[in-house]
Amino acid sequence: MPMTVPGQHMAAEIAEQPTVLAGLVARRTGIANVAEVIARRPPRFALLAARGSSDHAALYAKYLIEVLLGLPAGLVSPSTVTLYGARPDLRDVLLISVSQSGGSPDLLEFTETAREQGALTVAVTNTPSSPLHKAAELAVDIGAGVEQAVAATKTYSATLLALYLLIDAVRGGDGAEAAELGALAQEALAVPVRHAVDRYRFVDRIITTGRGYSYATALESALKLAETSYLAARAYSGADLLHGPVAAVDEGTAVLAVTGAGRGGQAMHDVLDAVAERGADVLALGSSSADVPAAVRIPVPAVAEELAPVLEVLPVQNLALGLALARGGDPDRPRGLRKVTKTR
Repeated sequence: MPMTVPGQHMAAEIAEQPTVLAGLVARRTGIANVAEVIARRPPRFALLAARGSSDHAALYAKYLIEVLLGLPAGLVSPSTVTLYGARPDLRDVLLISVSQSGGSPDLLEFTETAREQGALTVAVTNTPSSPLHKAAELAVDIGAGVEQAVAATKTYSATLLALYLLIDAVRGGDGAEAAELGALAQEALAVPVRHAVDRYRFVDRIITTGRGYSYATALESALKLAETSYLAARAYSGADLLHGPVAAVDEGTAVLAVTGAGRGGQAMHDVLDAVAERGADVLALGSSSADVPAAVRIPVPAVAEELAPVLEVLPVQNLALGLALARGGDPDRPRGLRKVTKTR
């Protein structure tokens, strides 16, 4: 058998993202066709169903729907249907089910039930042959290609962009803000993270935090660091961090703070002042990372705030890869994990 190098799949898939994102923008017309159906059947509100990394993408979509479409949106609890047999009235409701594999039994059952209960169902997946893709009335293929590493990288960023293009098209947008995302992704991946790897390779616990659209980046960052480097990582909204958890922050705490341009990034200034007062070691990541107190800064190219999470997560992936290798692990084979998790 050919020898494998630790992290080779994750590294290759991280590097594919500029091409994947540019290709998704080029295929926007197919997504716009799905959006046109949604616009013709305007929902009362929207629900999102997802697990794992896709759950973080769904949270991002929740912000997009509430801010750009002016609709209430919420994340569902699939077990209300799969374990408790609930049959909610979902007439005139939009359900977007997000799953890279499209193979999670609980998401499939929830989607099938939602459609029976009157919802307009949309599957956003990387597997057009999946049961979820077939169960929904409408479907969006993110087209990221096969992902061999257990940790989601290109499928996560492509899911974010697909959701943005879908929701932007529902509001009548033309996707212009995303036109250069492939080139900007290349810039984001070229930002060095070696200093951050060297500084945090021996840390035991880390808090990740962000606000607004970038809260999704904080959640995905914690997951990536936990599953690849086995760090005790916990994500908080910047607002929630100040409501109690900040008391646990001290000189032994590393904080990864997402600080982009826009209202979410501006709202992080008070948060960073609070953790800095407690002696935390702060890694600031984002297009406004130079404007906040931090021990390490990782800049990200500027883009419209609602698209920033697509770029912010890219250096985080490189950081997770670097830390895993520096700590002697293989992020392609994290212990106890498989690519598709079957939950009910």
